[in-house]
Amino acid sequence: MCLAGLTGYPCEETGGAAIKGQLAGIFDLTGKVAIVTGGAGLLGAEHAEALVEAGAFCVLADIDGTRARAVADRLVAGQDAEVAAIETDVTRAESVSMLLQETLRRYGRIDILVNNAANNPHYEKVSADQKLTGRFESYPLSAWNDDVAVGLTGSFLCCQIVGTYLANQGEGVILNIASDLGVIGPDQRIYRKSGLRLEQQPTKPVTYSVVKSGLIGLTRYLATYWADRGVRVNALVPGGVYTDQDPEFVVKLTNLIPLGRMAAVDEYKAAVVFLCSTAAAYMTGAMLVIDGGRTCW
Repeated sequence: MCLAGLTGYPCEETGGAAIKGQLAGIFDLTGKVAIVTGGAGLLGAEHAEALVEAGAFCVLADIDGTRARAVADRLVAGQDAEVAAIETDVTRAESVSMLLQETLRRYGRIDILVNNAANNPHYEKVSADQKLTGRFESYPLSAWNDDVAVGLTGSFLCCQIVGTYLANQGEGVILNIASDLGVIGPDQRIYRKSGLRLEQQPTKPVTYSVVKSGLIGLTRYLATYWADRGVRVNALVPGGVYTDQDPEFVVKLTNLIPLGRMAAVDEYKAAVVFLCSTAAAYMTGAMLVIDGGRTCW
């Protein structure tokens, strides 16, 4: 199996040797069964694609079942892969239990859980009634509850239900997708718009930082809690990704990043494979920070 594109190592005999032998084997996920929550989202689909390319069977769990099925169809097109889509509301324990049972019915086991589902509210555009700026003083309790329910409570439920299965099985991997804003506070200056009063200025909402920080805490807790049950739990800490953002915002953000750019959407795939494979067998309770150096400054 060639891992070019996931590891950066070329597969051609000229220009560099292919990864092979023991090194290739520790990245191999052939026959493993992975669940990716939020699998229909931008990064969720990339995480799933990385796992599929490494040989895993993959289940895309998403509240948008139609979109998840479309992503699954795209991932299997043109390659020998097994990808399923299961409509799942991670905020409901009964829905997560159904996800567990349906995955077991289809594949007979589960090896990997990637907690990726989360809200990512954007408030760059101020509404006419100026209630959607995301500012802390006026952030709606309903939005707080919804964001925390999906991003943090949903991960808790998936860990509690699917993770318990992994612990009882005696082996497994949980990967929580956090963010650099779970490690540092957001620099609200990069969201500011000229000509607006302070109370109108858009911000990165409080819930995003709270949820991502909470995922790092959940990672550390479960890493020690299930260490003797064969379950490794780590957190991927990505930085910002190019998604056709406003050019002014991009300039402000990239000025905070030592590498001078945001990430391409596929630049976290190698990390996902690493953390979910035996290549990371001695790694648990850790954060793998991939942010272009932003958290160094």
